[in-house]
Amino acid sequence: MGITELNSTSISGIAVVPPGLEDAAATELTALGCQAVARLRRAVRFQTDLAGYYRLHLQARLPFRLLLELAQFPCRSKDELYDGVQRAVDWSRWLPPGATFRVDATGSAPGLNHSHYSALQVKNALVDLQRQQWGARSSVDLDNPDLSIHLHLGGGEAALSLDGSGGSLHRRGYRAAMGLAPLKENLAAGLIALTGWDGSVPLADPLCGSGTLLIEAACLALGRAPGLGRHFALERWPKFDSQLWQQERQAASDLARETLPSGAALAPIVGREQDPGVLDQAHSNAEAAGIASALELSLGDCRDFMPPPGPGILVCNPPYGERIGEREGLEPLYADLGRMVKERCGGWSLWLLSGNPELTGALKMKASRRIPISNGGIDCRWLHYEVR
Repeated sequence: MGITELNSTSISGIAVVPPGLEDAAATELTALGCQAVARLRRAVRFQTDLAGYYRLHLQARLPFRLLLELAQFPCRSKDELYDGVQRAVDWSRWLPPGATFRVDATGSAPGLNHSHYSALQVKNALVDLQRQQWGARSSVDLDNPDLSIHLHLGGGEAALSLDGSGGSLHRRGYRAAMGLAPLKENLAAGLIALTGWDGSVPLADPLCGSGTLLIEAACLALGRAPGLGRHFALERWPKFDSQLWQQERQAASDLARETLPSGAALAPIVGREQDPGVLDQAHSNAEAAGIASALELSLGDCRDFMPPPGPGILVCNPPYGERIGEREGLEPLYADLGRMVKERCGGWSLWLLSGNPELTGALKMKASRRIPISNGGIDCRWLHYEVR
C-alpha cells in the first residue's frame, strides 16, 4: 500500500488524456521533467516532484486531468473497499469536516459494477470516519469541491487519487465563443503535436471554424502556457505551497515570446472560414488567447483558398456528416477540397481529421499515415497526406 505525501520528492501521478494521444502525451510529460513515464490506455503514468506537479498544471497541453495517486490496496468486495478507504490515507490531513468533497469512480470489482455505487461506498466510508474522529462530516459538492477524489477499480486493486485540476484542463479560458462542433483545446494541441509542426513553416486551415487548431498551434510555437488563465483545485489543498506555485507560474509566464526559440520569425498561420459569425468567433478566441497578431484569418470558401508561399502544413477538421442525409451533401465538399489541395498545395503535407472514411474517399488521395483518435466519442483518424 503506497501513500503519497505532498512534501515528497517523488509524487506518483496519472495524466488522463484523449484516446489516441497517449504517446504524444508521454513525450510532453517527459519534456516537462517527469520520470518513469509509462503509456496506459487513455492515460499516462508518471513520477515527478511537487514543483513538477504544479508545472504540469500550468504547462501541459494534452491532459484532461492530472491525478495525484494517494494509495492502492486490495479490493475484491464492497466491504474491502469501505475498510480500505478508511485505512489507506490519513484523511484528517486531507479532509477536515469543514471541507467539501466529491468522489468519481471508474472500473469495477466483485459487487462493485456501477461507478455511482462505488463512489457512494467511498463517500460513506469517509463521512463515517469523520463522524468517529470529529463528530461532524463534510458536505458533498459536485460543482466546486475543495477535494475531488478519484477511485479506480481493477485487477483486484483499488487506487485512490486526488484530482488537482478541478475542471477539465482542456478549458484554457480563451474560448467563450465556439463553432458548431469545436475540437477540445487539448485534442487540438495533440493533433498539432502529431504533425511535428514547430512554427518554422507555414500552417494553414482552409476550414478553420472557430480557430482552435490554429490558436493552439500559435500558443505552442510562441510559448503561451495553457494554464495561466485559470484556477486549479490543488490551490485549495492542505499544505498548498503558494511560494513554489508562484515560482512555477512565473516560470510558465516567462516562456512567452514573440518569435521562435531560435529568434526566427514565426511562419504564417492562415485560416479561412465561410461563415461570418463563426469567423468572428475565431477572431474573438484568438484575441482572448493573446495571439491574434500571429493569425491571418479571412472570410471565404475553402474552394477558393490560396495557400501562402510554402511548402508547409495544412490541417483541417471538416464536418463528418453524422446525421442521416448529411453525408451525401458533404461528398462534393470533400471532392472539391481534394481538388484544391492537389492543384494549389504541391509539396505541402495535409493532416485531416476524419470521422467518416467514405467521405475522405472523395478526396481521391491516399493517406500515408492513419492515427486512431477519439473526438468526443466519435472514432476518428488523423490522416496524413503528402501532396505531390
